[in-house]
Amino acid sequence: MRGMSRRALFAGTAVGATAALLPAPPAAARAAVCGRYRAAYHFTVPDQWKNDPQRPVWIDGEYHYYYLYNPDYFTGGTTAGTAWRLATSTDLVRFRDRGIAVPKDTTPNSDVWSGCAVVDTDGTAGFGRGAVVVLATMEPVEGANTQAQYLYYSTDGGRTFTHHGTDPVLPNPGVRDFRDPKVIRDDERGRWVMALAENNKVGFYHSADLKSWTYAGGFVKDGIGVLECPDLFRITAGDGTVKWVLGVSANGKGSGLPNTYAYWTGAFDGTTFTPDAAEPQWLDHGWDWYGAVTFEKRDRSGRLDEKTRYAIGWLNNWDYPNTTPTIDSDGFNGTDSIVREVTLKRATSGTYYLASRPVTALDSYVSRTVKLGDLEVDGTRVLDYQGLSYEVSCEITWEALTGAGLQLRRSPDGVRHIDAGVYGDYAFLNRRTTVNPDASGRWQESKSPYDPSARRVRLRILVDRTSVEMFVDDGRYVHSSEVFPYLIDDRIALFTIGGRAVFRNTVIREFAL
Repeated sequence: MRGMSRRALFAGTAVGATAALLPAPPAAARAAVCGRYRAAYHFTVPDQWKNDPQRPVWIDGEYHYYYLYNPDYFTGGTTAGTAWRLATSTDLVRFRDRGIAVPKDTTPNSDVWSGCAVVDTDGTAGFGRGAVVVLATMEPVEGANTQAQYLYYSTDGGRTFTHHGTDPVLPNPGVRDFRDPKVIRDDERGRWVMALAENNKVGFYHSADLKSWTYAGGFVKDGIGVLECPDLFRITAGDGTVKWVLGVSANGKGSGLPNTYAYWTGAFDGTTFTPDAAEPQWLDHGWDWYGAVTFEKRDRSGRLDEKTRYAIGWLNNWDYPNTTPTIDSDGFNGTDSIVREVTLKRATSGTYYLASRPVTALDSYVSRTVKLGDLEVDGTRVLDYQGLSYEVSCEITWEALTGAGLQLRRSPDGVRHIDAGVYGDYAFLNRRTTVNPDASGRWQESKSPYDPSARRVRLRILVDRTSVEMFVDDGRYVHSSEVFPYLIDDRIALFTIGGRAVFRNTVIREFAL
């Protein structure tokens, strides 16, 4: 964003540079320039800029959520560099800002990029038992193959960090992409394991003390762009099967695939990951769920749930990172997805996959429930409801039908809306007829597989001021995308194509944090 004013991005209205894709807004929408676009129940940065989430860690009865934060965004743009900012939460819905934890530009190595934090329970790194250690990428000289891994440590419970010298603990071997370390504890072998993004490869490294690392091998995947923000964890399915999961943030657009979080189930022996299949599955099929991380689920006593992981992603995309109405309306750029609970399930084909659902604690923040029951639809049916931020759920059933779904954030005249549902053999989320960040017009409808012979589909959709997240059939597939509807666009309609359907147990819930 260097060289461009904030207002230039959103000249004329509060809906952004992509407003040119739609007819000029009505007077009421132009007046909405003074309205607020900050999400009602999603995590947002207090000010300036955020991007990649860093894996939250459980410390002293609460989750410590670190994320990349640029306090100089409005003056220097995204190139001004990031620090790690901290927010804490006991339920992963309501967060408390704790300020910058890992500062930027305090060493000659420049700003601090993605990595991970771990609790060094046994004090293996020499900073004391329970010290919190951060491994993060820094690049002293941009574009000169200097990306390397550096160490910071905390002895105050992860609130503030000190750098461990200015030399990397894992130097660059002379490659361009060498970043985003993700570290786990291998208790079986008494060592630490790091997964590192290395262009088309995830490299694996071992260490006894978090400060000296040895290369052990790697996992290579071509065809989905540069692999970033790797993830490695073990999870137990409902049937008792234990799988390892290797995940990466990747851009599969060139191959007609998502650009979100790709993952493989398989086996890991501490050194080598062996996938169950060559091609990845995707934890999200929308356009805007990037830099995602999964992390341990623990109860209030700290006990680990081996059957469930949490996950959170950045609701943005590097194709259009600076396009959002929140810059002018609320003075920030950075929103996250709702935290998800992720479980491992077995499909009828025998394949194991990760299913997602919104974090259960969200139920505690319901402020209003509208129960509409079973609704018959043949064509379009506008509901007697108005709202900007809510959750809507239903099960759609039919005998013969081409497509069905919901028009979300529909304008009073019915021209603008976000469509979500099923059509033929796929589920979809389409933002084409509302304002959204994709000026190219190419990334408007996301799709995921759907079997029309089922003649039913369950939808749970989270709608907020600048986002939609659709969970299909108990989270088998999820679509997350940025959208920027005018603030007067607050209706919902149900629709069918080529037949009649019943929208069963239709419920709308609103939240107050």
